[in-house]
Amino acid sequence: MKNNFAETAIMVTRDGLGHADKELSHKLARNYFRTLLESEYPPKYILFYGEGVKLTIEGSPCQAELAALSASGVSVIACRTCLDHYGLTDKVAAGEIGNMLQIIEAQAEAEKVIAV
Repeated sequence: MKNNFAETAIMVTRDGLGHADKELSHKLARNYFRTLLESEYPPKYILFYGEGVKLTIEGSPCQAELAALSASGVSVIACRTCLDHYGLTDKVAAGEIGNMLQIIEAQAEAEKVIAV
């Protein structure tokens, strides 16, 4: 089966997934990234900005899944401006710290962009 996510960028702009309380939105994020990791459909990029960068730090509910996705070759990028804003730059535990230009370039390169 063809991986239709192979040229996809996934954007994460919230501290969790969905419009729910923090516990549920964190659970959804963890499940989403675990399922991506276990599936045959890894995306090319997972891009974090705004409150989404909080999912890339130490102690995040999906730290292990994001680290594993990054180790498997998915480009996981967290916005430095956002990390700086929240005072989290030194706490990134998954992926790399990037800038808005890298995020825009990834979006432009992707065949599709999905906001979760």
